[in-house]
Amino acid sequence: MTATTRSPATSPRGISLGLTYGFLAAGGLALTALAFGPTAAVDPRALLKPMLAMFALTVVVWLVLPMMRNWAVLTRRASARYYQDFRSEPPPEWIERPARTYDNLMQAPILLYVISILMIVTAWADSVQVTLAWIFVALRAVHAAIYIGSNHLLARFASFALSSLALWEIWLRYALHAL
Repeated sequence: MTATTRSPATSPRGISLGLTYGFLAAGGLALTALAFGPTAAVDPRALLKPMLAMFALTVVVWLVLPMMRNWAVLTRRASARYYQDFRSEPPPEWIERPARTYDNLMQAPILLYVISILMIVTAWADSVQVTLAWIFVALRAVHAAIYIGSNHLLARFASFALSSLALWEIWLRYALHAL
């Protein structure tokens, strides 16, 4: 292999797919063990803190988005024409990452808000649900930081996949309790 080629089993930064999938498997097992392990009743309002943290993350990205775009136009890394019609003279991909990150925060995290409100309204939550909510928020923060920053595909995928698993487990545990 030359210095410019790499094995198909490694990422652009040399992290192996095996290592990534090993991390995903270990993380998935840990989340599943947590989801079906011992628990304690808690006040469902404990879910307000992870909800507020998720909202705070969204606000931070929401503020970074116009700052990045304005900076890019002022430093001539992007054309103001692009922001008039979103077709002419597209900027480099990295300039629009905060916008795509913000879009991502308008998707799956909505399901955290919905299930948290359901648990508060029905007055049922336990320590595992709250822990899984915090794990979801933390992994979405990691995902946002990776996406806006290095955009390392395998790390971004791992944080997305594990955050999704945490959210699915919250919903599954609630459904099993409700039924």
